[in-house]
Amino acid sequence: MNFTISSPANAVIGRYNLTLQVTSGNKIFSRFLGQFVLLFNPWCPGDDVYMANENERQEYVLNENGIIFVGNAKYIEARGWYYGQFQDHLLNICLTMLDLSLYYRQDPAIDVSRRGDPKYVGRVISSMINGNDNDNGVLLGKWQGSFHSHENPSRWDGSVVILQKWRQGNYKPVQYGQCWVFAGVMCTVLRCLGIPTRLVSNFNSAHDVDRNLSIDKYYDSSGKSLNISKDSTWDYHVWNESWFIRPDLGTSYSGWQVLDATPQEQSR
Repeated sequence: MNFTISSPANAVIGRYNLTLQVTSGNKIFSRFLGQFVLLFNPWCPGDDVYMANENERQEYVLNENGIIFVGNAKYIEARGWYYGQFQDHLLNICLTMLDLSLYYRQDPAIDVSRRGDPKYVGRVISSMINGNDNDNGVLLGKWQGSFHSHENPSRWDGSVVILQKWRQGNYKPVQYGQCWVFAGVMCTVLRCLGIPTRLVSNFNSAHDVDRNLSIDKYYDSSGKSLNISKDSTWDYHVWNESWFIRPDLGTSYSGWQVLDATPQEQSR
C-alpha cells in the first residue's frame, strides 16, 4: 500500500516527527518513521511566499552568493558576500534561532503556532540577527571606537562563519556587525527557511529619529548651527526585502516587504 502525504500550504515550519498508527479492531500499532523539516515553499502557489518567476526563485532563494553595495554616493563599492544558506548545520542553526527568541521564551505555544506566517517569522528573525536587546542575537553592533579585541565589521565576507561562530560560542552575540553584515546574515537565514529575500543599499540615507518624516536642522538667529537634533544622514544603509503576500493589508501591498535587522530605535 502506498501513501501520499501533503502538508497544508500554510503549515507551521520547523521540525516534525512522523509516526504511522494502524488500528485493527481493538488493537493499535504505532511505529516511528522518522523526522523531517518543513519550510516555506516559494514553488507552491498556495504558500504566502509563492514567487511565480523561476529566474527570481533561482536568484532570491537558491543563490548562495551575492554582492552588497556600500560606500557613499560618490564612491559606491561592491563587496562580495557568501550567503551559504545550504551549508552543513546552517538549517539547524536557523531553526534554533527561532527557539532562542524572546517571542518563544515568553509563550512557546503561541510562537510556534504563528510560524506558518512569513510576516511573523521575518519579525522574529530581524530581532534575532542583532544581539543589542539581550536576546542571544547573532551579532553585536558597533560603529565607533576600537575593534582590536574582536572582528572589525569590514573583515566579514560571508554569513556562514558568523553563524557557526555564534553556535560555537553558545549563542552569545558575535562581535562586531554593522548594517551590511546584519543584512547579509539575515538574507542567509530567511533564504534558508524558504523566504525569498534580497538586499537593498541606500545612499545618503536619512535616519529620522523623531518620526516626523523629515531630517531637521536648527540654527540660531545669526545662522550658527545648533546641535540639538538627533536626526542624521548616513553615507549609506543596507537592509532586506522579503517576498510574501499581505492578506492583512490587501493585495496591493503584497510583494517585497522591508525588514531591517540593524539595531536603531525600537519599533512598535
